[in-house]
Amino acid sequence: MYLIEEMYMAFLMLFIMPILFRKDMKKILWMVMLMVSMTAYAQKTPEIYRIFDAKGKEVTYEKMIKSVAGSDVVFFGEIHNCVISHWMELKVLESLAENNSKLKVGMEMLEADNQLIIDEYTGSVISSDRFEEECRLWPNYSTDYEPLVYYSKRHHLPLIATNVPRRYASVVKEKGLVYLDSLSDEAKRYLPKLPIKYVENENAQSGFALMGLMGKAKDSKPELMAQAQAIKDATMGWFIAQNLKKGEQMIHFNGTYHSDANNGIIPYLKEYRPKTTVSTIRAVRQEEIDKIDEDYLGLADFYICITEDMNMSY
Repeated sequence: MYLIEEMYMAFLMLFIMPILFRKDMKKILWMVMLMVSMTAYAQKTPEIYRIFDAKGKEVTYEKMIKSVAGSDVVFFGEIHNCVISHWMELKVLESLAENNSKLKVGMEMLEADNQLIIDEYTGSVISSDRFEEECRLWPNYSTDYEPLVYYSKRHHLPLIATNVPRRYASVVKEKGLVYLDSLSDEAKRYLPKLPIKYVENENAQSGFALMGLMGKAKDSKPELMAQAQAIKDATMGWFIAQNLKKGEQMIHFNGTYHSDANNGIIPYLKEYRPKTTVSTIRAVRQEEIDKIDEDYLGLADFYICITEDMNMSY
């Protein structure tokens, strides 16, 4: 700001004042126009986000939509508390729905044993108040996920709860995946085919161990936390596969970790439905958004790069 003021004063002293004394109106007009253009150049237009492809090249929103529209499943890896991430989810949903009458919507934020409640709400059998009371929704549902649910309801898009009921993820975190075999047949209706093909993920375990050191999960074992994450991924892959028929498309909303680098949900989905084609979109937050940070390359097909100074919902 100070630089602009100094430029302005220097401009007045060097150009405008001498011209005024000569009363040369044509030059005065020319100089005023120059000053206006200098001021416009100095004030940078604020940007909220930019979009980049897998190679880090900036692309248009339209190009991203055209590219992912041909996939069976589009994974949108969101930042759970990022307002712009959620707004972009709605925009992508709207764009895909406009071009595909067979679009379905899957959400990590909805648990499989609540599918009947979801169907009753989207089918206008029960009210929104009853739906919110009974469906174990995330705390930020009203600000971040209600627009997605309401759009699906209003446009008659099948809404699929893909995540494992949280009580079973908690059981795995305490006792491991093997304990799931002891559950009742009724409980197993909300799980993938057991046993799941769990492969130890050293990176995941290291991440959970770090969380423990930071006090976020101090009483949990990293290996069991990784197994709990795996049952979530496997369950989401299972219910995507079970609900996707030939010729249909699904957009799936989940946290970034669940679809980064075609890992998380995607290997399970490919196991349950081998020929499924997939595209991934990932939200990232950066201080500068003129280019994508190299650390993110390889994680997704497209990146929605959001400026860090945007508000967070919690």
